[in-house]
This record gives sequence, C-alpha cells and structure tokens, in this order.
Amino acid sequence: QVRLVESGGGLVQPGGSLRLSCAASGSIFSINAMGWYRQAPGKQRELVAGISRGGTPNYADSVKGRFTISRDNAKNTVYLQMNSLNPEDTAVYYCDAEIRPGETLRTGHYWGQGTQVTVSS
Repeated sequence: QVRLVESGGGLVQPGGSLRLSCAASGSIFSINAMGWYRQAPGKQRELVAGISRGGTPNYADSVKGRFTISRDNAKNTVYLQMNSLNPEDTAVYYCDAEIRPGETLRTGHYWGQGTQVTVSS
C-alpha cells in the first residue's frame, strides 16, 4: 500500500515563507513525476508546480519566481518552498505522485491528504 504524507502547512503572514514536504512510503517500485496542487474554497483544484524524476520543474504562472519545487529521490520526498506568500495563496495543498507500486504493476496517481496553508495578517 502506498501512502503520501504532507507536512509543513500552517498560518503565515503576507510576505512570509513556508516549506511543504511530502514523503511517499509503502510498496514503491519507482516514482516518476511528483507535484503540488492546491484548492481554495469554492475553486477547482489547480496545479501549482510539478517536477520530473530527473528534476525538471514547471510552475503555474501565479507562483513563478516565488515558489520552488525540489525532490529527493533517495527519500521519495518532494518539497515546495513558498516565499513572498500572499492571501491568494491560501488553500489546501495536495501532493501528487506517479508511482509504480510493483515491477509488474501499472503506474498510477497517488494523492496525499492535504495540508492547509493560510496567509493572513
């Protein structure tokens, strides 16, 4: 069984920073792309940032220059460093990973439970 566990959310003032982490555990043969999504109240879930297994990142326009995604393949962990946060970044942030749970099994998308990020003074 594969699990993704996020951590690092919380309350921060505008202009502040947070670092999110997401660790994958369980029966894992390989992990391809990993990423972060967010969902604000009343809005659809949107991609924030993604990163390939080789480390190539991509970002939503709204976070370019402020957020940095990285990963540690040895730890099956993806990170999201968020700087210059503003109230529009308030949302539940979800980790997503393309995981092949076994050598003979198909790759599938797995999601974390989400972590709340609130930007407010």
